[in-house]
Amino acid sequence: MPDYLVKVPAGSADVAVLLEPLCVVEKVVEQIKRIQERLVWQPKRAVVLGAGPVGLLAGLLLRLEGIEVHLYATTKGGIKSDLAESMGASFIWAREHELDQALADEIGEVDIIVEATGFSPLAFDAMDMVGHNGIVCLTGVSGGTRKIEVPSDHLNLEMVLMNKVVFGSVNANRRHFESGVRHLEAIEARWPGLLARMITERLPMADFARGFERSPTHVKSIVEVA
Repeated sequence: MPDYLVKVPAGSADVAVLLEPLCVVEKVVEQIKRIQERLVWQPKRAVVLGAGPVGLLAGLLLRLEGIEVHLYATTKGGIKSDLAESMGASFIWAREHELDQALADEIGEVDIIVEATGFSPLAFDAMDMVGHNGIVCLTGVSGGTRKIEVPSDHLNLEMVLMNKVVFGSVNANRRHFESGVRHLEAIEARWPGLLARMITERLPMADFARGFERSPTHVKSIVEVA
């Protein structure tokens, strides 16, 4: 039905497939702002866990807000690191840096952490790492039955005394798609060509299975329907 359609300008048509993951982080950023209205709060620094489409788009939205962004991921170098550098973010290789207070001491107190990996132990590390009055948003969907030991007393104490918030977010509604359309244009204006570089493979329908393959050069595969 037309009431459920959001028009995409012709100039954004080639990257409009990114609007769905973008609307997820549109909602994240909106909810972070709403929750933190409880404080006099001026965030300066964010860490995004994961450098897939959701993580990269979260980094872009936060950069548009003027926030210093650090992308934390398991890959080293390659297209994801290049995209981070292009948006003015740093790229932190997980194998060289634990997600802990030592990293926060190195980069500075962290105000926002967006988890976009689905690797649940990182969620608890993020709760510990985020700074005073900080906020952690979980977007990753955990698919296994992993169990870990959690320092529950320590985390409870930090959450209370340091006034931290953790929340989860999934899906979005029409206004997030509409704001996503506006931000596609804003991102393209500020970093021309960056969104197109995120689409690393365009496949015909007959080769759709290749889109599930993963490599260091892969970010987003799409299937083009002729």
